[in-house]
Amino acid sequence: MRPTLPIPNAFLLIARFGPLRWLWAVLCGLLLLSGWSAAATTPPGPEKPLTVSARQEEVLILPPNYSVLEDPGGRMTLTDVQLGVNAARFVAGSSISTNMQHPGAAYWLRLTVQAHGPQPQHWYLELYDSHLSDVVFFPDATDPASAVHTGADQSFLSRPYSYKNFLLRLPLRADQTQTYYLRLQANSKTSFLARLRTEQGLVERFQQEYGLLGGFYGILLIMVVYNLCLYFFTHEQTYLRYVLYVLSCSLVFLSEDGLGFQYLWPDHPWFNQLVIISSAPLLLLTFSYYARHFLDAPQRLPHYDPWVRNVVLLSAAALLLDALWWQSDLSFWLYLLPYGMLFVAALRVWRGGFRPARFFLLSHTLVVVSVGFLILRKLGIDTFTNTFTVYSMNAAFVLEVVILSYALGEKIKGIQDATLRAQQRLVKQLRKKHEVQEQLVEQLRQNDELKDQLNTELEGLVAQRTEELRQQGETIAAQNRELLQANGLLALQSAAIEKLNGDLQRDLQKAQAARVLAQEVDFGEFSQIYPDKDTCLSYLADLKWAQGYHCRKCGHDNFCEGREPHSRRCTRCRYVESATAYTLLQKCKFPIVKAFYAVFLLHTHKGNYPAQELSRVLDLRRATCWSFSQKVLEAMRRQAAEATEDDSWTDLLLDDTAADADEAGEEDVAAAPVLARKVETWAGKAKTSEKKVG
Repeated sequence: MRPTLPIPNAFLLIARFGPLRWLWAVLCGLLLLSGWSAAATTPPGPEKPLTVSARQEEVLILPPNYSVLEDPGGRMTLTDVQLGVNAARFVAGSSISTNMQHPGAAYWLRLTVQAHGPQPQHWYLELYDSHLSDVVFFPDATDPASAVHTGADQSFLSRPYSYKNFLLRLPLRADQTQTYYLRLQANSKTSFLARLRTEQGLVERFQQEYGLLGGFYGILLIMVVYNLCLYFFTHEQTYLRYVLYVLSCSLVFLSEDGLGFQYLWPDHPWFNQLVIISSAPLLLLTFSYYARHFLDAPQRLPHYDPWVRNVVLLSAAALLLDALWWQSDLSFWLYLLPYGMLFVAALRVWRGGFRPARFFLLSHTLVVVSVGFLILRKLGIDTFTNTFTVYSMNAAFVLEVVILSYALGEKIKGIQDATLRAQQRLVKQLRKKHEVQEQLVEQLRQNDELKDQLNTELEGLVAQRTEELRQQGETIAAQNRELLQANGLLALQSAAIEKLNGDLQRDLQKAQAARVLAQEVDFGEFSQIYPDKDTCLSYLADLKWAQGYHCRKCGHDNFCEGREPHSRRCTRCRYVESATAYTLLQKCKFPIVKAFYAVFLLHTHKGNYPAQELSRVLDLRRATCWSFSQKVLEAMRRQAAEATEDDSWTDLLLDDTAADADEAGEEDVAAAPVLARKVETWAGKAKTSEKKVG
């Protein structure tokens, strides 16, 4: 694009219709040549000069007031852009986009400022976007050494003035027009919005802006501390999630307005870039983390909530990748989709009857409006660019945290009200129960009164009857001695009868016990008492070691469980003794339950039970039954001398002589006569008991 010189339309009309058209053609040619010579020394730009005067305190730099030259490689110097070819490539800001379309490329801005009259105050150029990675300002277009170099990629101390935005001083002279050059680079699509301010305007701006920001961060800090204290007192997770959300909001604003870089990490520009990249995804995650829990989305929207959670996670990851590598224009949609889904979730929950959701919708709407202003400002649209719109997002977030805090309080209050209503219902139930108890107590009191009344009447009747007896006693005084003697005899007879009744009762109990022990039951009923081998072994072990355990090898008293069921192992000599060892059932080859029943039958029938019948009942071979019955009979013969009427069939189980006889091969048959006499004694006592009972 070559520089051109505008020619007045009047010259063209005169040259076309006047008689001296050749003379005018020569004059126009001279004028054109002078224009080209002037362009060779100081090339005029397509931008309009920006006029400032002492009466102004600030001037907004509009797109027509500056021109832009894009340097994709970023290798051009001030001398290169002032050359005729490159100088002609400057394009007016009104004819191109108002933001940097290619992150990483260098953009040269040329600004022409015309001062009217004396300037008692210095003028400063303020760049609104504090995320410019590299800023080089040339206050003197003829001296590259006068450049001021700063940017977000450098330490905050590199800035000429300690201010959150980039502030550059313009050396203006009275009634002169000066051209300034700016070389800008950014890692994202930032705008060219800037403003000229005087010293007085800057002071007022500083006081107003920093005061508002201080109040803004103070409110956020108060909300964080307040809700953190509520969390520690109530242990409600929603307060902690709210605190995380407010902290992420603070981080976003600290990175957006530059106060974090100015006060918190001024010597760490890499950390500032990290905060800028990660604050937005972190805000999205914490907001969804809080909003879903506040709205009870997992319980109220069980099918919709997993979609929201997955979209939020994918959007946060995509935002991070877009900020690091892609550098695309999708970030707006990556924000819009999850926030829109959360807004829809809040709307559905509110329509479902959850009243605190209306505060969430209100605060969300305010934030959406402020974000709209931010997007317009990022796109370079200055239609609504003023102090209110610039800080509308701060105000919206302040209102949001306050409204959400109130909504959270209303939610907790709703929970408390529900709990209180439940407690009131419980109190009513307890009150009704107490009334019933009072009625019961009153009924008991009335019953006691009625009982006392009946006792009183009975005592009166007794007293009346006593008086009658006394009167009758006077009439039978002569027979009193006979009655006393009869009473004495009756008392003696009563004592004798009581003694006889006691003896009869004891005999009856013994007879009943004998009948129970002598009662014959079938194998099915017997199996209900001793159903399996483990039960029989357990009973036999308890019977065998009822007096305590003593090792048969070393006499030690301590034992532990053996490998076999209900066996015992000596802890000293390691000798293992089973439950059947040294008993009648030692070396028994058929089931122990049947052996128990065989002993019971033989004991009940006093040994007179045929082996053939025993074989049929137990379903065993006749030889086996005969052999075992002989073994039981031998045990009964050995115990016949000490046998009593109360002996049980279980006493035969502990007969260990049979085991010794099996080992030694000897038999003891000397007790047969004694057994016969004992059997006769048992039979006689049983008949006597049956007669007494009859």
